[in-house]
Amino acid sequence: MKTIWKAGVVSCGIVLSSLLTGCIAVLAGAAGAGTVAWVQGRLDAELAGNFDRSEHAASRAMEQLQFAKISETHDALTAVIQARTIEDTKIEIKILRVSDATSRAQIRVGVFGNEALSLTILDKIKANL
Repeated sequence: MKTIWKAGVVSCGIVLSSLLTGCIAVLAGAAGAGTVAWVQGRLDAELAGNFDRSEHAASRAMEQLQFAKISETHDALTAVIQARTIEDTKIEIKILRVSDATSRAQIRVGVFGNEALSLTILDKIKANL
């Protein structure tokens, strides 16, 4: 009876830990570009370009990927670009000023996120820097 109880506790712990991993940021190094994290459906990435260059690169990426740009707003610290895919999925890219030489991109595709499309967008932004 004790063995069955221990096996139940162990298997319950495995199930709980696998369910909770979706809430934890998964960090991965990007070649020469700093940190990339997938956090609750949003891709956060450090960009090796100043704020103005990064904002222009993100806007250009939306054009190159042929997404319908809905709006583009910015102030001195933050830029927000909203677009839609052909399937009418919302894309939001935020570019945040970090320093004079670096910035941060936050990319969300749809309500729950789409990691593959977010990485494609990030790659296109980096190619335009």
